[in-house]
Amino acid sequence: MKKIILSALAVCAFTFASAQDKSGAGLASGNIVLAGDVSFNSSAKADAKSSNFMLSPGLGYMMSDNLMLLGQVAISSGTANPGTPGAVDSKTSGLGLNAGVRYFFTPADKFSLSLGGGLGYNSSKVDEAKTNTLALSVPVGLHYFMNNNFAINATWGGLGYSSSKTDGSEATNALSLGLNMSSISFGLLYKL
Repeated sequence: MKKIILSALAVCAFTFASAQDKSGAGLASGNIVLAGDVSFNSSAKADAKSSNFMLSPGLGYMMSDNLMLLGQVAISSGTANPGTPGAVDSKTSGLGLNAGVRYFFTPADKFSLSLGGGLGYNSSKVDEAKTNTLALSVPVGLHYFMNNNFAINATWGGLGYSSSKTDGSEATNALSLGLNMSSISFGLLYKL
């Protein structure tokens, strides 16, 4: 009789544990998330000045417990002045679309490391010169859930390839590997 009761309790405990709601901190299969990255930089040396701003809202879907599909729109704007007498400000604006996937190593935890892969297209304009860029990237990310719905994200560097073509010139190809903190981007993630 004792074995039957213990077996029944074990089955109940297992059923209860596997039926837990996956709405706690972290991510789980089927979650939909709103994501957003913001970056700003400003520099000045003598009379030369520049500033840039980028906003990148997005939407993600957890296909499995570890894999997220993510789509983002990138909007950027900036100005630069070389500081030479008579120079005028150079204005930059851009619009881009990015699609990718992120693999989360510990998605159900409050703190998780991710590795992603993405494809992006960006069209930017500096004064009257238009540049189109196609890019592949493999960014590294850290994610910390402050509560059940909000997380702070930090993504940086990784491996990247881009091909850019400005009107009237040949394409420029670039391969990069950056794991230092010079290209870090911070953002928020909200789990719906």
